[in-house]
Parts: sequence; structure tokens; C-alpha cells
Amino acid sequence: MKQMDANEIIKFISESEKSTPVKVHIKGDQLENIGFGNETKSFITGNTGVLFGEWKDIKLAIEENKDKIDDYVIENDRRNSAIPLLDLKDIPARIEPGAIIRDQVEIGKNAVIMMGASINIGSVVGENTMIDMNVVMGGRATVGNNCHIGAGSVLAGVIEPPSAQPVIVEDGVVVGANCVILEGVTVGEGAVVAAGAIVTEDVPPNTVVAGTPARVIKEIDEQTKGKTEMKQELRRLNEE
Repeated sequence: MKQMDANEIIKFISESEKSTPVKVHIKGDQLENIGFGNETKSFITGNTGVLFGEWKDIKLAIEENKDKIDDYVIENDRRNSAIPLLDLKDIPARIEPGAIIRDQVEIGKNAVIMMGASINIGSVVGENTMIDMNVVMGGRATVGNNCHIGAGSVLAGVIEPPSAQPVIVEDGVVVGANCVILEGVTVGEGAVVAAGAIVTEDVPPNTVVAGTPARVIKEIDEQTKGKTEMKQELRRLNEE
């Protein structure tokens, strides 16, 4: 897994062409003869159709052809966006509806991303790792293989200042629900973070931490392993 450098991300955002994509349902006369922009995808049949493209192009065409257009409805979910969403079609993972995953995110094989998760640019999700409902992974946050990040948890992200270090969760870690792990923290391999903990400093491998701020309460034992077992059946994909 490769973690992006903060300056790489800053350069990517700075140089990206800002986008305000829209979907427009339109009704009117002679729609086929209207140029809605070279990059606009139009699906027009008769006097109705749907347009997909940049608002600046479609808006200009609508204003110039008011006499031919009876009505239109615009669907729009972003403005001057610098980072597109990740193309999910060939990602070998289970990604459920409502997850927001931005471009330049790495997702490992058989990972699971649940509803409402938000994963920012430069983040890494390892193989067989589950990112549960409504988890927030900030920019460059990195989670290793065979981990579980509990529902509602926040892994703080850092893009600026570029010198700041992101959250790193090593392999085999279990993070309970509604935890907060602050920037610069490394959670060591095999550790368990109890639900609701706020982690402000590094967590040693194979320990259990709890509280606000989180402190080590014990070493990992067989009882803890039993309570935090991860089921591979949840991560298995159908073979295509």
C-alpha cells in the first residue's frame, strides 16, 4: 500500500479542473438541434431528454435557446469540485450504497465499505478490512489488512500542513464504534480500541486501549480475541 505525500495531494487539487456536473431533465422543441456543449452527453427523444455535463455549458445553451425550451429540472450535488469520486466498477471489494469515496483512494481486495462511510483523497484501506457505517477517513488515513473500523468512528485526516502525519492503523486492529483517532497517531498491529475512545497518542501492538483520552488497560488475551473475532464470510466475493 502506498501512502500519498501531502504535497502530491495539494498539487493534484490545485491543478485539477474544477467541476460542477449536473443532470438536466429537459422538455422543448427541436432539442436535437441545440448544442449543449462538446463534453455534454445528451439522451434526447422527440421533445424530451436528459443531459449530463458541466453546468456552465448547459446553462449557456439554455439561455441562448429559451424560445425552444419549455421546462427543465436540474440535479446537482457539488460545486467547483476539485476531486472526482473513485471509479468503483473494477474495485475487488464490497462497497455498499451511500459510501462516498474520492479519487486517489486505494482499496484492497475483499475489503468492505459500508453505508455512509466517507473516505477522503489519499486514504488507504487494506485487504479484508471492514470500514463500517458512517466511518470518516480523513485525507491520507491508512488502515492495514484484516482490520475492522467500527461504525461512526473518525480517523483524522491531514493534508495541510503538509508536514503533519496522518493516522496509521496497522494490520489486525479492531476499532470500536464512535472512536476518534487523532492525526499523527499509529495504532499498533493487533491492538483493540474500545468503543467511544479518543486516541491521542500511539497505541502499542497487541494491547487494549479505552477511555478519554485512551490509555492501555490490558494486553490482548484469549477472551479479547474471542470478542473481536472477524468473520471472513462477510468479506467473501462471488467469483466472476
